[in-house]
Amino acid sequence: MRNVIIGTAGHVDHGKTALIRALTGMDTDRLEEEKRRGITIDLGFAWLDLPDGSRAGIVDVPGHERFIRNMLSGAGGIDLALLVVAADEGIMPQTREHLGILSLLGIRHGCVAVTKADLVEEDWLEMMLEELKEGLADSFLANAPIHVVSAYTGQGIGQLKETLIGLVCRMPAKDVDGPFRMPVDRVFTMPGFGTVITGTMIEGSVSQGEEATLYPLEESYRIRSLQEHGNLVERAYAGQRVAMNLQKARQEDIPRGSVLASPGSMQPGLMLDVALRVLPDSRRVLENGSRLHFHHGSGETLCKLILLGGREQLLPGEEGFGQLRFEDAVAAKAGDAFVLRFYSPLETVGGGTVLDPSPYKHRPSSIKAVEKLHAMHGADLPARAEALLKGHGTRFVHSAALALQTAVSAEAMEACLETLLSQGRVIKLQEGLYLHQDNVRILEEKSREILNDFHQRNPLRMGIRREEFRTALLPGQNQQEADQALDMLLSRNTFVRSGTVFALPEHAISFTPRQQALLEGLQTRLEEARFSPPEKSALLAEFTKEKEFPRVLDYLLDQGSLIPVSPDILFLSKDLAQAQQAFLQLQQQHGEVTLADFRDALSTSRKYALAILEYWDRKGITRKTGEARKMAIS
Repeated sequence: MRNVIIGTAGHVDHGKTALIRALTGMDTDRLEEEKRRGITIDLGFAWLDLPDGSRAGIVDVPGHERFIRNMLSGAGGIDLALLVVAADEGIMPQTREHLGILSLLGIRHGCVAVTKADLVEEDWLEMMLEELKEGLADSFLANAPIHVVSAYTGQGIGQLKETLIGLVCRMPAKDVDGPFRMPVDRVFTMPGFGTVITGTMIEGSVSQGEEATLYPLEESYRIRSLQEHGNLVERAYAGQRVAMNLQKARQEDIPRGSVLASPGSMQPGLMLDVALRVLPDSRRVLENGSRLHFHHGSGETLCKLILLGGREQLLPGEEGFGQLRFEDAVAAKAGDAFVLRFYSPLETVGGGTVLDPSPYKHRPSSIKAVEKLHAMHGADLPARAEALLKGHGTRFVHSAALALQTAVSAEAMEACLETLLSQGRVIKLQEGLYLHQDNVRILEEKSREILNDFHQRNPLRMGIRREEFRTALLPGQNQQEADQALDMLLSRNTFVRSGTVFALPEHAISFTPRQQALLEGLQTRLEEARFSPPEKSALLAEFTKEKEFPRVLDYLLDQGSLIPVSPDILFLSKDLAQAQQAFLQLQQQHGEVTLADFRDALSTSRKYALAILEYWDRKGITRKTGEARKMAIS
């Protein structure tokens, strides 16, 4: 759909508003102060009727340097630029600044209107046009049509309108199938309607009655009604100027700069990884650690710039990579353009493109961060997905999270990851979790280091228990995901599992004569005690002078021949098996088993019998039926 927004640009008092009035018959100055002072202070809106009956939106921006902030809040949704230069003054400071801003925002189409032609002589006009062409030579408007016009006499207005209509009709169609997004540039209350917001739809489409989320606050609202150029519509599309009446919304809760979008389509954060560019004619440089004004969409916020790769500054005309850090969350998507202005004095320095909207915190000297962003900058989707997966390190990432990070549909990301999977570039776990192959190798090396260290410190232990291994290898990782990682590494023969523990394949236990004597003595002791074994704490106290005794005890536990039914009560596994047979015999005789019957059958005390039963209860082997129990499994 060719819904297009035309945006004006140019120095103050060069006739932008008068030109819009001549083109459309509409006055975009709506504020009393604007009419009194004769200058545009805030955004104004109009539309241009097209031959097919549709309309192109027009955003009229203020030209005064004091209102660049307002200009930027409307420039984010512009598709076509209408640069306005007064014939009697030519290119002025805000002409250049506006031109720089439009280039930073990625606008590549437009035309030029030389206004106030009725105020100058022909020879002056010719000289001014030559200077104008020189001034535009290095810009995206270098080969753009230039029209000499007068809003006062009507000179050239018809030809300019034809050019604008031709440019609009040649603009590529917008993708309106995905999630919608609209930066909010105006909020007001209408009696009888409630809160109304306006903005330029920059993505997707939305219908009346749909739920929407206000970012970065992540508040939900229902869209009560939609208007496009003053007409009620049931559905609005990318490239349209839209007004929305939100149900149960309050004006004070929706600041300019907020983004209304499809639920779950954005991921607000406190940092952005970005590609940076300093304007060639900037009087300032971008310095590491500097505070800047970040302009994105219709919003503005302060940020701290961290230049990456050890750079201390970017000079005019230079490019680089950085991380922007904010005090409050911002909502942006990969591929979004932004503008940076100097903190004080307020001057446009440069801008760039968002590469990663939810990055990890980088050290300024990080070469890996630069490599990641370099791989992502201007790359195709598989390369960007690979770079992000590498950047996540050994953390498993869901395909949906990668889709959000790259601003593509879930279906597109799944297809991309399947391609990488077929190429052996990534591995996939259950439920859409992915890990880059490079990071699999890192996990393998780390797991071998952990196990080797464990074996050296614990020569009599068969291996490390799952919980301990999981925590050491994948700290902070979701338990289910970490367990999947262990199973994946196990399938790659990185290590082996023996019973309940993990070990290196080459690990083998060898006993010293003293350790062998302790092992045999402990086993004999437990076999004689049977169902009334000495408690673990008592054994450790008894053998406190034997430094090897805890290792021998751990060996039996790791091997599974000694079972802890409680923290302090240990039974030989063969005795527990006999206890289970005794329980089954009692159940066959009585239908169910009481604690007293079980105690007597084992010829032990209530303490030991209850410890076994409660252990079985936890394992799901038995279940209680009142004061008795039955075997839950055969």
